[in-house]
Amino acid sequence: MLFGDAFHTNDLEQCRMTYPLIDPVALDLGFLKIHWYGLMYVFGFLGGYALTLRRIALGRFPLTREQMSDFLGWIALGVILGGRVGYMVFYQPDRLLDEPFSLVYVWEGGMAFHGGLLGVVALTWLYARKVDVSPLALGDALAPVIPIGLGLGRIGNFIGGELWGRPTDVPWAMVFPAAGPDPRHPSQLYQFFLEGIVLFAVLWWFSSHTRRRGQVTGLFLVGYGLCRFVVEFVREPDAHLGFVWMNWMTMGQLLTVPMILVGLWLLLIYRESDRARLS
Repeated sequence: MLFGDAFHTNDLEQCRMTYPLIDPVALDLGFLKIHWYGLMYVFGFLGGYALTLRRIALGRFPLTREQMSDFLGWIALGVILGGRVGYMVFYQPDRLLDEPFSLVYVWEGGMAFHGGLLGVVALTWLYARKVDVSPLALGDALAPVIPIGLGLGRIGNFIGGELWGRPTDVPWAMVFPAAGPDPRHPSQLYQFFLEGIVLFAVLWWFSSHTRRRGQVTGLFLVGYGLCRFVVEFVREPDAHLGFVWMNWMTMGQLLTVPMILVGLWLLLIYRESDRARLS
């Protein structure tokens, strides 16, 4: 069954939405199960790729169509490797020390955005050097399409019934089956709206005007960082970590602080010398 009951009435005084029972497996071939979460990654890559081709046609992207097709594979590698390594290092360091090979147990799930971002940054820098363009120029061109993947990824989290929010009594609270009977914030949908829709709109508008090199990348880092930091106040902390500082800061917030600081530096302070500029 694709959908279960969309609503559940607890009593006459309180009505809460329940998590819609969407099968996380989009297609079961018997020997292979294709999950919605994985498909969201694919849709995110394809959507971002389509928009970069449009930007190339408009002369707003520093790569050719052929180079972009090649670069897409580099981005995918950065997301997957960086996301997995980041998850193990940031969220399960003890297990990584005890079981080093758990780093490659990708079938268990476990990807960290901040690790994926570092992976993409590293491979973007390497690819830019390979094709002789400015890494920041390539980052500025890429940043406006990243929210597509971020937003779709949060929809994948929602369908999978994971990364739910903290208990609440707001009217739109949801009961997630795997999280117990308490109504909770649908924090995945908050992140979909902020990191996907709002951030995409802001970056697309901002990048449509001539900006100093590094500013679009800076705005992405600040924008995502602020969205993530705010939503973490209503998102349930990782059970095995809890709060990591002063009984209120989560690991997601802690990792986001350097993003915001680097973003502010690129957005407001950084100046690239004329000699370093690449046309």
